[in-house]
Amino acid sequence: MAFYIARRLFWTAIVVAAVIAITFVVFYLLPAGDPALRFAGKNPNAQQLDLIRHRLGLDQPWYIQFFKFIKNFFTGDQYGWPGLGYTFAGQSSVLHLILDRAPRTLLLIAGAAVIWLFSGVTIGIISAVRRRTIIDRAAMGFALFGISAPVFWLGLMGLYIFWRQLGWSSGTGYVSPADSITGFIGHMWLPWVVLAMLYAAFYARMTRNNLLETLGEDYIRTARAKGLTERQVIFKHGLRASLTPIVTMFGLDIALLVGGAVITESVFNLQGLGYLAINGATTQDLPTVLGVVLLAALAVALMNLVVDILYAFIDPRVRYA
Repeated sequence: MAFYIARRLFWTAIVVAAVIAITFVVFYLLPAGDPALRFAGKNPNAQQLDLIRHRLGLDQPWYIQFFKFIKNFFTGDQYGWPGLGYTFAGQSSVLHLILDRAPRTLLLIAGAAVIWLFSGVTIGIISAVRRRTIIDRAAMGFALFGISAPVFWLGLMGLYIFWRQLGWSSGTGYVSPADSITGFIGHMWLPWVVLAMLYAAFYARMTRNNLLETLGEDYIRTARAKGLTERQVIFKHGLRASLTPIVTMFGLDIALLVGGAVITESVFNLQGLGYLAINGATTQDLPTVLGVVLLAALAVALMNLVVDILYAFIDPRVRYA
């Protein structure tokens, strides 16, 4: 197992470096304009543009900038470790900017993940156990609605009903839990529910299908023949065997949402990492984009590793030599 983890960590570093290199290449080969023009004022001359490019480090080839970025990442820069440089706009620390925005996105993902995991799996179990009953049809109706409804529409409808009409939500914006727990929950519970709706629907359908397939296996019939209760059959034998794809999807969903919860953040004005990435791409702020891309790539790679390790604990048949 230790050798397997070390090998995966090595390949994780290779993958992250490749993602950063591709981002550099795309930035330079498919430019939407000269970033220096955004900071040169009106009617700049060639000398002013050259000075700005030199100050931003844009006068060097992309591969030199790439290796300098990798070096600073491991050795640190004037803003600390890891070294992510400074933003083109404002010359502020990308590391500090990400550390300021990341808690908003991570808390959004964490709260939504708890809701979608437990609600989705619970609905899926109930639907599988009560197959072809009114409960099953209602659960699958919920799943169909959750999959079909766009996140931005759910968010706007939620704000209209629970904020403007009922006053149960504190509306848009973000309040740090360090400042006010009640204010934090008041602002975050609706984004949690809206983001969780889509994923809970997927999890409900996958849990139902996997559990129904598992309950038809020979060893399940053997367990029933041995006199085990239906509760023991479902939770001890059936559910555990059907959890493997759920764990895979859960790990990847959390990792992908690190840089992908853009719509929810935009609707509720949370201004997390998704907002930071979109704003950086719009203003051609390469260091900001690289910082978010690096964080998202690390999250995906490390969550893949965590999922693979959890397999061995969930399914005894999985072993890593």
